Amino acid sequence: MTAATADTYDALGEAKLLLRTVRAGMLATLSAAAGPPFASLVTVAALPSGKPILLMSQLAAHTRHLAADPRLSLLLPRFGQGDPLAHPRLTLIGQAVRASEPDIRAALRTRFLARHPKAELYADFGDFSFWHIDIEQAHLNGGFARARNFTGAELATDITAASELLAEEAGALAHLNADHADALNKMARAFAGAPDLAWQATGLDPEGLDLAFEDETARVVFPRPIATPNELRMVLVDLAKQARARLAD
Repeated sequence: MTAATADTYDALGEAKLLLRTVRAGMLATLSAAAGPPFASLVTVAALPSGKPILLMSQLAAHTRHLAADPRLSLLLPRFGQGDPLAHPRLTLIGQAVRASEPDIRAALRTRFLARHPKAELYADFGDFSFWHIDIEQAHLNGGFARARNFTGAELATDITAASELLAEEAGALAHLNADHADALNKMARAFAGAPDLAWQATGLDPEGLDLAFEDETARVVFPRPIATPNELRMVLVDLAKQARARLAD
């Protein structure tokens, strides 16, 4: 997803990759009492549109802050060896929206637990609630000479024509994990630069397929946006063939 020079650097692709693969970030809220920023660590998942999902306890200070003032900033960093500032990070600015309707809560719950399965132990406790973030602005710092600003609309994945695809998401993921584990492994290695692990598909959207193995994440970006289950089958068959050929070289 990254290129050798600033001129060819795919900043939007990098920003979307961070949005989909980072599992935890630094959340900054405004204290309801005095208004100073308050930073905390939260786990994160994403809706098919790319909107971040948070699962938070009412006992947490940041949850009470957002209930009083929904404005926030969320930093999504990618860590690695060497200088931490040499690695890309994405700062989101927006507002938090609590899921109050049962169907919306269920959709957020499914997505969040696919990325954080251990959270099932407490996700349904009475003091926990699911929230999503409406992104207004985003700032990517991808390293030296690789800073870009985006609007929330630029960062979003268009899902308006993908209702059929998203309705079949659960079945498609189950099929991939049960019958095509080897293909998932090869695609993760060939297209995401991921290590040789037992990758599982955890989510899909018109632009790509999300993968996970324990605490590791990866994403296979589709060569073109898709909107239907048939298009998904075709693009995955093609990517699996390409991955096998690439790894055989």
